[in-house]
Amino acid sequence: MMLVGNRIEWVLSLLACWRMGAVALPCSTQLRRHDLEVRVAAADPKLCVGEEALLAEMPGGVGTMTMDEVAAVLDEDRPQETPAPVEEMGPEDPALIVFTSGTTGEPRGVIHAYRYLEGQRAQAEHWLGSLEGELVWCTTSTGWSKSARNVFLAPWLTGAAAVIHDGRFDPAERLDIAEALGVNVLCQAPTEYRMLAKRTALRPLPALRRMVSAGEPLEAETIAAFRDAMGVEPADGYGQTETGHVSGNLTGEPVKPGSMGKPLPGIETRIIDGELQLRAPSSPTFFSRYLDGERFEGEWWRTGDLVREDEDGYLYFEGRDDDIILSSGYRIGPFEVESALLSHPAVAEAAAVAAPDPERGAIVRAIVVLRERQPSSELADELKEHCKQETAPYKAPRIVEFANELPKTTSGKIRRAKLRRG
Repeated sequence: MMLVGNRIEWVLSLLACWRMGAVALPCSTQLRRHDLEVRVAAADPKLCVGEEALLAEMPGGVGTMTMDEVAAVLDEDRPQETPAPVEEMGPEDPALIVFTSGTTGEPRGVIHAYRYLEGQRAQAEHWLGSLEGELVWCTTSTGWSKSARNVFLAPWLTGAAAVIHDGRFDPAERLDIAEALGVNVLCQAPTEYRMLAKRTALRPLPALRRMVSAGEPLEAETIAAFRDAMGVEPADGYGQTETGHVSGNLTGEPVKPGSMGKPLPGIETRIIDGELQLRAPSSPTFFSRYLDGERFEGEWWRTGDLVREDEDGYLYFEGRDDDIILSSGYRIGPFEVESALLSHPAVAEAAAVAAPDPERGAIVRAIVVLRERQPSSELADELKEHCKQETAPYKAPRIVEFANELPKTTSGKIRRAKLRRG
């Protein structure tokens, strides 16, 4: 298990796991104690490599290794144990666990096999588009499926080098670093592209020849801003934790603004009643099973994403058929937000839904029924801060509204679709 930001120790920990045949569980540095307790209970990790401040959130019973201890292991001037031998792993042996949010319960651990690692070559060559000798910067934070496959693995599969930068997003600094290092391929979240377009002056970067984006749809206006100011159009792509990369605006083909592109070569998809489905056997990056043991035994995986297809075979995201909230590239399950709110003594009931946002695509909107306290802006701010302490801050609601009751079905389930409509 890893609780490490974008620093070299994170990469080395992943490589060490895969060298000796261990399973890697990279986690977001934003997770709080409850989030970590869920993951520890489900995965039973034998070791957590982490930054000391982050390890303080870990529940007991798991061995830990700090950054200083990692540095000591790497110090060749100190006495060292014999390194573990390289294990020959089969394509179906487990290699990676990534947790994905659900709509009705805690996050589920998704297990990817060793074939998932080599399987990244398709998206690395046809979507990310890095070439031998180039420099790639994927800015996503650790703990997500895109970070495990695109921060360093996909560039290396194509013979490229990777930038790893452990710092908060700053629009002006982002362009300065990319220019100073001579980044050739830049992979960012849609929110980062939007903020760059709105909060800094875009300019051509001599070395930059390709930009890609994934996590949520990137609108035509933002793509046009980069095309006009920098001469490069961000190429949108699409995938899920369970599936790996599925589609993208591919190298050598025109970028269609607003589209998540075409399926990768070899990937078979279909659209049934508006829902995108993936033929599981066609994808080398399709997951093995969930951590609780459940496997997908069918042929066609239902993504839950509603799409349309144009006459050229390009796919366009139309929405979700469930209550998952897509915000700044994060997939947020309403259950986690609602559980955090319900742990506050003032809250009797709570519902979390998506609300449109011009930069983040969507933000979390919470509708709360109180026990005895009276609604106020001060209480709304208190509930926002409470959620940031209970769970990862990116899941916290940015809007808190109060209601006398929540709309429900006859069986007592919250009608989130009605709340989304206002």
